[in-house]
Amino acid sequence: MYSERGLLKSRLCEGNIAMKEKSKAVDTERDNKTRVLSIIELLEKEHSDAKIALGYTNPLELLVATILSAQCTDRRVNIVTKVLFKKYRKPEDYADADLEELEEDIRSTGFYRNKARNIKKCCQILVEKFNSQVPKTMEELVELPGVARKTANIVLSNAYGIVEGIAVDTHVRRLARRLGLSEHKNPNKIENDLMEIVPKTRWTRITDLLIFHGRRICAARKPKCGICALNKLCPYAFTFD
Repeated sequence: MYSERGLLKSRLCEGNIAMKEKSKAVDTERDNKTRVLSIIELLEKEHSDAKIALGYTNPLELLVATILSAQCTDRRVNIVTKVLFKKYRKPEDYADADLEELEEDIRSTGFYRNKARNIKKCCQILVEKFNSQVPKTMEELVELPGVARKTANIVLSNAYGIVEGIAVDTHVRRLARRLGLSEHKNPNKIENDLMEIVPKTRWTRITDLLIFHGRRICAARKPKCGICALNKLCPYAFTFD
């Protein structure tokens, strides 16, 4: 009898702990939803000019530019694409391009061999499978070589006005963790965390705002906490040497 009572008491305790943990998680999510609205409001005042920095005039150009932007600054990409987009105007141009020549055309963006292969193969698929058009769905875009969710989100939201997620680049990843909006390192998990607390109407905007703030204020090594508009909301404010 005693052992049965002890077992029952243990199970009740475990149940109470689980309920408290669930309640704490709900409270944390509620707090983060409130905090993220304050963060967005402050960043809007600080970076009202925030917008995508890559230069493009159509979905194909944006797709190529975003692939090139991996491990490369947008400024460098724009220098390269200013010439590239005059030479390669259609998916067929990339699909039929000499690979070594394409590599040389994008060499200064870094990792140029891999990027050239991805762009060429990507455009071959656009020609063969999508009638030379850049797809308008996440599922189809992420099937293309060199395209993961970040690139797909950027293309969908900026080229088509379709919002399916939040683009998580190196700045968004860093700031989401520093601001306590996500504890994960994986971009897809960070995206999921942000989608849970950021209103869908602000999914595209928060990417632009965090990127600009990351570039101008919250640098990786020496963030400017003293002049940061978020220093009262940031758990890591003034903790850097």
